Amino acid sequence: MDFKEFEQQRGEVAECMARLYRTGLTTTSGGNISLRLNDELFCITPSALDKSCLTADTVAIVTMDGKNLTPHLKLSIEGEMHRLTLINRPDVDAVVHAHPCYATAFTTIRKPDGSLALNTRLIGESWFVLGEPVLVPYYRMGSEELAQAVSDAAGKCDVLLMENHGVLAVGSTLLKAFDRIEVLENAARMSVITQTMANGGYVVKSLDDAECDVLTAMGK
Repeated sequence: MDFKEFEQQRGEVAECMARLYRTGLTTTSGGNISLRLNDELFCITPSALDKSCLTADTVAIVTMDGKNLTPHLKLSIEGEMHRLTLINRPDVDAVVHAHPCYATAFTTIRKPDGSLALNTRLIGESWFVLGEPVLVPYYRMGSEELAQAVSDAAGKCDVLLMENHGVLAVGSTLLKAFDRIEVLENAARMSVITQTMANGGYVVKSLDDAECDVLTAMGK
């Protein structure tokens, strides 16, 4: 099968993964990106290759039924997670999963009341872009349980924290999904800074519900 018609999209996925690596949002072997090609196909970064220097021809093409049309490329163990998410969210075309250090650290800790410790209300940008991320309970990476849990959660929110694992964002474009990952990591860093300052006696001002509602309405 000739996949030349998808060369541009596969190249964009490869470049997006390299950008994730260059900006320190993932590791050489961590994370994966998928992009819907049409109603029947999507492409996804492979396993066992250096994520910093992928090319268009090293990005796998998979059917929405899960068949690898590029069998010379080993599929990511999270391929099913991407496939089910794209099926469950027909309004989005891109899925980005990564392991940014600060945001991933917040998948392992909670406030005393059990809620997320990561604060997306510190600045308008983070609430406007992210809202309140959803926490997906821990399941082993690559498992069917994780794939199903993530795709279900993605039906409710564009940004997910995967307990003791990493983060995932969806978007109508690769850029929007990437932006959500980057803004999430910045929000996690700001959360660390402000919580550290608060321990020193400083008062942290977060956006209140009314201020967040205005931003949410702007997004809609």
